[in-house]
Amino acid sequence: MSTFDNPFDPNRRLHASGCGCGRHNSEAEHQAAQQLQIQAALDSEQTRYEGVVASAVMRAMFPQDASRRAFLKSVGAATALAAVSQFFPLKTATDLFAQGGPLEKKDLKVGFIPITCATPIIMAAPMGFYAKNGLNVEVIKTAGWAVIRDKTINKEYDAAHMLSPMPLAITMGVGSNPIPYTMPAVENINGQAITLAMKHKDKRNPKDWKGFKFAVPFDFSMHNYLLRYYLAEHGLDPDVDVQIRAVPPPEMVANLRADNIDGFLAPDPMNQRAVFDGVGFIHLLTKEIWDGHPCCAFAASKEFVTAMPNTYGALLKSIIEATAFAHRPENRKQIAEAIAPANYLNQPQIVLEQILTGTYADGLGNIVNQPNRIDFDPFPWQSFAIWIMTQMKRWGQVKGDIDYAGIAAQVYLATDATRLMQEAGMTPPTTTTKSFSVMGKPFDASKPEDYLASFKIRKAS
Repeated sequence: MSTFDNPFDPNRRLHASGCGCGRHNSEAEHQAAQQLQIQAALDSEQTRYEGVVASAVMRAMFPQDASRRAFLKSVGAATALAAVSQFFPLKTATDLFAQGGPLEKKDLKVGFIPITCATPIIMAAPMGFYAKNGLNVEVIKTAGWAVIRDKTINKEYDAAHMLSPMPLAITMGVGSNPIPYTMPAVENINGQAITLAMKHKDKRNPKDWKGFKFAVPFDFSMHNYLLRYYLAEHGLDPDVDVQIRAVPPPEMVANLRADNIDGFLAPDPMNQRAVFDGVGFIHLLTKEIWDGHPCCAFAASKEFVTAMPNTYGALLKSIIEATAFAHRPENRKQIAEAIAPANYLNQPQIVLEQILTGTYADGLGNIVNQPNRIDFDPFPWQSFAIWIMTQMKRWGQVKGDIDYAGIAAQVYLATDATRLMQEAGMTPPTTTTKSFSVMGKPFDASKPEDYLASFKIRKAS
C-alpha cells in the first residue's frame, strides 16, 4: 500500500499480498490488470485516429461547414457514419494513417539515463506505445550524459534521451565535433530541485553558501544553467564562490551521503531519494526559479531524421503519445509502477509516486502538494533554445556571434511536434516562441544579446 493511500478504504490492503502493489491476489492477476489498463489507453488512441480520419473525409465531402451541419441534422451522426463508410473505407484509412509509410528500420536502440525526466521514452516500452507504431525499441540504461552523447554520435544508439541543451551543443560543436542534431520533443518540464545535505538545514539563504560544493549532471544541462542563474541572482559568482562539478545522476545521493558535496541541482528521483534515505532535504523546486522550464528531451541526429523519415516519424509519434498519456495526472501512479523496476529507474515505487503526483515529503518534516512538480509537454519552444544559448555564452561555453534564431529553428523541430501533438489529441501552440520570466526577469527571444548584457555576474570574455 502507498503511504498516500487511504487506510480507511475497505478496498485497499494494508499488508503485503500476492503482488507488489498490494491490490491483487497474485502477480498474474496484477499483470492481467495492468494489461487491461494499457489496452484501454491504446484503444483510446485508436479512437483519436478514427476521429481525425473521419473529420478529414467529412471536410472533403462538405467544403462548406453549413452543408455538413445540414446533412448531419437531416440524417443523424450514426446514419452519416454508416453512409460514408459504404463509399470510403474508414477503417483501412485509419490503419494506414496510424502506421504511416513503411518503416525503414523496426529494431531500434534508444539510450536513457535512469531519471524521471525520461519517463515518456522509458514507459513507451513496457506500456506498448512503441509496439503500437510498429517498432521494436530496446531502451538501454546508460551511465552518464557523455556516454549517451558518444554512443549516439557513434550510431550505437539510433536516438536518445538527452538534456535539452545537448543537441544545441553538439550542433554547435561545443564539447564535441559539430554534428547536425535535432530535438523534436521535450520530455519533461520542471522536474528538478536543489537538494542540500541535512547538515545545512539552517543555511537556507544562498548568501551563506560560499565555499559549497555542488553537483550538476552535466556541463551542458538546464541544471547547470539554473543553478548558476540562482546563485548569481543571490550575489554569488558560481565560478569563484562555489565549486560546481559534473556527477552522473545515479551517483549523486551516494556523494551527498559521503559528504563529498554539500548539495546538488539534479533531476528526480535523486532529490526525493535523498529525502527517502534521510541524507538531504529539498531546498527549492526549480519551478520556483522558472515555472515551465524544459529539462530533458528526445534527440536524434539530422542524418537519422532524413535517412529514415518513416522510422523517425513512428518513433517520435510513440514518444509524443506517451507524453500525452503522462501529462494526465490520473495516469501517474500507473506510470510510476511501470518505470520503477531495476531495468528502468530501479527505485521504490513510493519515491516515484511522490515525484509524479507532486505530493511529497521535503525532508524537513513537511508534506508538500505541488501538482506541477513535474509535467510532460513535448513542444520544443525555440525561445527555450535561445535562452539556453544566452547562458552558454554568459558562462563562456561559446564565444563570438551566435545565430540564435537560425540554430534554434534548425535543432528544435517545432513543426514535427505540432503535427504529432495534434494527432495525439494535444493542442500545440500556433507560434514557436513565447515570452517567459526567470526569477522575475522577463526574457524576450528577439533580443538575446540585450538580455545577456543585462547580467552583472558573468564569465569574463
